Amino acid sequence: MTYAAALPGRPRAGDIAGPATDRARCVLAPNPSPMTLDGTNTWIVAEPDADVAVVIDPGPLDETHLKAVVDAAEQAGKRVALTLLTHGHPDHAEGAERFAELTGSPVRALDPALRLGDEGLAAGDVITTGGLELRVVPTPGHTADSLSFHLPADAAVLTGDTILGRGTTVVAHPDGRLGDYLDSLRRLRSLTVDDGVTTVLPGHGPVLSDAQGAIEFYLAHRANRLAQVETAVEAGYRTPSEVVASVYADVDRMLWPAAELSVRAQLDCLGEHGLIEG
Repeated sequence: MTYAAALPGRPRAGDIAGPATDRARCVLAPNPSPMTLDGTNTWIVAEPDADVAVVIDPGPLDETHLKAVVDAAEQAGKRVALTLLTHGHPDHAEGAERFAELTGSPVRALDPALRLGDEGLAAGDVITTGGLELRVVPTPGHTADSLSFHLPADAAVLTGDTILGRGTTVVAHPDGRLGDYLDSLRRLRSLTVDDGVTTVLPGHGPVLSDAQGAIEFYLAHRANRLAQVETAVEAGYRTPSEVVASVYADVDRMLWPAAELSVRAQLDCLGEHGLIEG
C-alpha cells in the first residue's frame, strides 16, 4: 500500500493539474498557501466529443491563470460556454467577472450577487451544456452559499471547499454553520451509497479516489472535534481562542485563526443543542 492510498479518501499521486476523469480537467491557480493548499483547482468539464465546456470556479483575479484556463479549453477543442461557482470566497470567485469578459460566458451561482446573467443555481437544477449532465447539490456549511456538482457520467462530485483533497475544511463562522455542514456531508455520502459516486474533485488538493472513505473520515473528524470542544468547555476554557489553544495545540499556529472560526461554529452548535450554556 502506498502512502497516498493509506490517507483518507485515497488521494491520487502525481500532478494535480491535468485530466482527472474522462470529462474533467484541472487547471491549478498559482495561489498556494496554508489555507488554499497547492492553490485553487479550476475545473474544465465537458463531454469528450462536445465543442463547448463548463468551467467551475475560475479562481482568483489572476490574468495569467484565467488565460491559462481559456487556453486549456481551446487546446481541447472547446469554447467556454458557462461558468459555475461553488461559493463566493475570493480564491474561487474573484476572477469570475474578468473570466466572463474573456469568454463571453454567463456566471451562475447560488448567491445573486455573484451572478452575471439571468440565471442562478438552485437545488435540483441540472446543467446540460453541450450534452453534459451536472446536477446541483446544495452543500451549505463551509459557507451558506456552498454548492457541489454531481457528474454522474464519471461517478464524480465536484465539492469546492466542502471536501478538500488533503486535510479538512473550515466551517467559516458566522456564515458557515456546523449543523448545515454535517447535513451536507451526509447528503454527499448518500451520493456514494445511492448514486455510485466514487470520486471527489475538490476545490483544493488532489483528486480523491474513495469518496465514501473521505466523507466518513470528515464525519468522524467533526464528531471528534465537537467532543473535544465540549470537553474543553467543561474544563473551564470559555473563549474561542482559549478553546483553540487547548483543542488545536498540535496544529500549526498559522491555522489557528481559521480554527477559531470552526470553534465558534462548534460552540454555536453545542449551545443550540443545550450541551453547553449560551
